[in-house]
Amino acid sequence: MDTFRICLAAVLAASLAGCDRKPPQPEAARPVRAITVERKAEGETVSLTGQIRAKDEVSLAFRIDGRVLERPVNVGDLLKPGQLVARLDPKDQQNALQSAQATLGAAEARLTDARLNYERKQALVKEGWTPRAQFDTAEQAFHTAQAEMDADQARVRLAEDQLAYTVLFADAAGVVTAKGAEPGEVVHAGQMIVQLARQGGRDAVFDVPEQLIRSGPRDPLVQLALTNDPTVKAEGRVREVSPQADPVTRTWQVKVGVIDPPEAMQLGATVTGSIKLPAPPGVEVPPSALTQADGHAAVWVVDRQTMKVAIRKVDVVRYDPASVVVAQGLDTGDTVVTAGVQVLRPGQKVRLLGAAP
Repeated sequence: MDTFRICLAAVLAASLAGCDRKPPQPEAARPVRAITVERKAEGETVSLTGQIRAKDEVSLAFRIDGRVLERPVNVGDLLKPGQLVARLDPKDQQNALQSAQATLGAAEARLTDARLNYERKQALVKEGWTPRAQFDTAEQAFHTAQAEMDADQARVRLAEDQLAYTVLFADAAGVVTAKGAEPGEVVHAGQMIVQLARQGGRDAVFDVPEQLIRSGPRDPLVQLALTNDPTVKAEGRVREVSPQADPVTRTWQVKVGVIDPPEAMQLGATVTGSIKLPAPPGVEVPPSALTQADGHAAVWVVDRQTMKVAIRKVDVVRYDPASVVVAQGLDTGDTVVTAGVQVLRPGQKVRLLGAAP
């Protein structure tokens, strides 16, 4: 009987305790901010700084060695075609020309004598008054004298050319951008005397990194603007790409031909060039939507029917301050949490801020 009473008391106590417990309250939905993925990824805009240069820039130089007598042009001068650029001391070339001319005069005299002798022998051999051997000798002497005179005439022409090479003229209109020798200096053939930027087209020259060379568009339209005055704008097309990288900077020199360059884009001006890269595959989301799952980039995706979140790993191909491009893991129409991602857990119910509870 005592045992029965004890069991009955325990049952009653358990029943009373159960009556005191409250039913579990439903979990409150956590408020979060989210977006619906709608925008496809856009191409990135890349900007580089370059310099305006002449499309055709040549180094004017003498063809022979010599001492510079005068150089009447300076940096910044505008030259006309045929204008005097510099002059060498012509004494050596003048002496060489006089020597060649004297040699030519002697050759002409020998040729005249040989011709007269040949013509006499020719008349005599026809009448049989001279041996054939003497005629052959006269004929050979005549041809030898003719060849010597031809050679001496060539030497005179060469000496005249050498004398003409002591004067350097501008071959086209342009602006002097650099000088390489001063009056009184001894220069070598081919040494730059002045550098001439020919009038006409202009290039914007940039040092482009390897990644952009590989991934950039093949024939982009480049937007150009003066660095110190962005209101001065122009467009250009890539005209030339260096075949190899600079050994120090490991960048490629790219020349962009400026289309109708404005007057303000003077030679040497600093410009900013911008191109838009092709759009990568994927969608864009705010950087705040990213989190990590097992060391991999991930986002929280909201199920619109249950209003619960689930973690989803994604592949990110580009990070920008304003957006992140996700190549795989998201599609347009997905709802992604953008604020409050640090405190969520899988299956948690959420409430979108700005939406009805």
